[in-house]
Amino acid sequence: MQNSHNALMLKKLGVVALAMFGFGYALVPMYRAICEFTGINILALGESDTPARQEAKRRVGTNSQIDFTRTITVEFDANARGPWSFKPEKSSVSVHPGEMTTIMYEFQNVQNRVMSAQAIPSYAPKQAEAHFNKLECFCFNQYTLAPGEKKSWPVVFVIDDKISKDVNTITLSYTFFEVGGKTPPAPVSWLSMPITAPLSARA
Repeated sequence: MQNSHNALMLKKLGVVALAMFGFGYALVPMYRAICEFTGINILALGESDTPARQEAKRRVGTNSQIDFTRTITVEFDANARGPWSFKPEKSSVSVHPGEMTTIMYEFQNVQNRVMSAQAIPSYAPKQAEAHFNKLECFCFNQYTLAPGEKKSWPVVFVIDDKISKDVNTITLSYTFFEVGGKTPPAPVSWLSMPITAPLSARA
């Protein structure tokens, strides 16, 4: 009886795991399909002009609310699914909440054809997303690159000083996928595995 119950529970867990994987895999093409149908880049809208980010811009403009008593390590991750090179210039930086910081990501189209692509960001821990305000980011737009073309793109960000004091490390991860291309997009991961990464510029 117990073995039968355990087997049933394992089957249920397996179904849940498959459903979660399928949802993650379908997320990027779903975004892409909606963008193509509506003509609106919902990825850019979701990341750019929010009230929190507008407030962050205002506060940075007045050089206020930098918490020098705290330091947060920000790690940078790049996931490239396809025949291209994509990486941050540094693996991590240490910043104060409220301090403006700039890091650079490098991308190269190593194919012999033109391609259009866009990046989707994710954060770990997930609770950090609401406090990670990007003032400038290549993820706001889609880009078209010629064969062999190489680009360096900035990410300018401020971590809200209201972020929980329990958060000492944040991982910003990007998945770069081809828009309308032949390479299937990777599943979006809310966790990340560090790679290479940034160039810190203090305002």
